[in-house]
Amino acid sequence: MSTETKVEEQLAAGKLVRPFAHVHSAQTDSPPSYFSEIARRLKTKPFIPHPSFVGGHAQTFAAYYWPRGFLKHAHRRDEPRIFEVGPDVRLLAHCRWQKDRLKHPTLILVHGLEGSTTSVYMLGTALKAFDAGFNVVRLNLRTCGKTEHLTPTLYHGGLTNDLLFVIRELVERDRLSQIFLTGFSLGGNMSIMLAGEDPDRVPHELKGICAVSPTIDLGPCSDAIERRENWHYKWSFMRSMRNRVRRKRKFFPELYDTRDLRRIRTLRDFDARYVVADGGYKDVDDYYERASSLRILSHIHTPTLIIQAQDDPLVPFDPFRDPSIQENPYIILLATERGGHVGFVSANTLGEDRFWVENRAVEFCKLLHEHSMP
Repeated sequence: MSTETKVEEQLAAGKLVRPFAHVHSAQTDSPPSYFSEIARRLKTKPFIPHPSFVGGHAQTFAAYYWPRGFLKHAHRRDEPRIFEVGPDVRLLAHCRWQKDRLKHPTLILVHGLEGSTTSVYMLGTALKAFDAGFNVVRLNLRTCGKTEHLTPTLYHGGLTNDLLFVIRELVERDRLSQIFLTGFSLGGNMSIMLAGEDPDRVPHELKGICAVSPTIDLGPCSDAIERRENWHYKWSFMRSMRNRVRRKRKFFPELYDTRDLRRIRTLRDFDARYVVADGGYKDVDDYYERASSLRILSHIHTPTLIIQAQDDPLVPFDPFRDPSIQENPYIILLATERGGHVGFVSANTLGEDRFWVENRAVEFCKLLHEHSMP
C-alpha cells in the first residue's frame, strides 16, 4: 500500500485532519452577476419574531418544542442510504427523490451538535425543499441517528471529508449535477469549512451553501455553553454525549473507556478526551482553531448564505463582525437582531409558515438554481 493511500484512508477514518494546504491570498474572480440580486431579494424579507417569543432563549426553545409531529410521518417513506466514506466508516442518510431526479437540484442537509436526520429543523427544511422541487438528502454525521455501530470514530467539526465524499458520490454515481448544501450549527460550520479550506477541491457541481447559526469559532461557542444561563443546553448536550460514548463502548469496547466518564463535565473536557485523539489534533485548542471556519471565510469561492441571530445564546455574534465576511463577495450575511439558535420563529407576516429560517434557506438555494440554469 502506498503512503498516499494510507494517508487517504486515515483521513477518511478521522485519524488525520487534512492540512490547510492551499488558499487563495485574495479573491481572483467574482461571483455570478445575479448573486447581488439574490442578496437584495432575501433582504426584502426580514425576520420579525413571534410576539410571544422575543428573546434568544425563547426563540430557541420555541423552534424545538413547537408541535410539528406531522413532519416525521411526512418523511416515513424516505429512502435510507449508506455512504461508505472510508474503511469501516459508513454514514446513514435518508433520501427523498423527485420522480426524475436527474432533472432536479439536490439539497444535502447537515445537522448540528447531537442532532440527527430526525431533528425538527432537518425535517422541516427537507419538506419545504422537496415541495420546491429538490431531491433531499438528510445526512447523519458519524455515530448520529442511532448509527454508533457504523463507524468506530465519533463525529467532530473537522470532518469535512465526509461531506465531500457524499457530494462526490452523488455526482459520480447518481450523476446529479446541481448540488446545494445547508448546514445547521456545527453542520453549518462544517459546510463553510468544506468550501473554504481548499477551494480547488470543491466540486463544480456544488452550487451553493447555506449555514444557519454556524459555530464559526468553536472556542467561544464552547465557552458560551458554560454560561450560567445556558445550564439547560449544557446539561442536555453533556448527557447526550456521555450516553453516546456508552453506546459506542458496546460496539467498540477496546476504543472507549467509560470508567471516568462522569468526570467529564464540560464540552471542552469531552473534546479534549475524545475528539483530540480521534481527529488527530494536538490538543483541544488545536481542534478549535483548525476546525473553525472563521479562519478561512475569506477564501470561499462558492455562493454562501450565512444566517445568524445576534441574540443566539450558544453562538457569540462577535466573530460575524470579522471583515472577511463583509469583504468576500461570495458571502451573504443575514444578521438578525432576534432569532436565537436555529430558532427564527416568525410572526408569520410573509404568507409562509412561522419557520422563517427554513424558508430562507430553501429560497436561497432555489434562487441560485433558477439563475444558474441556462
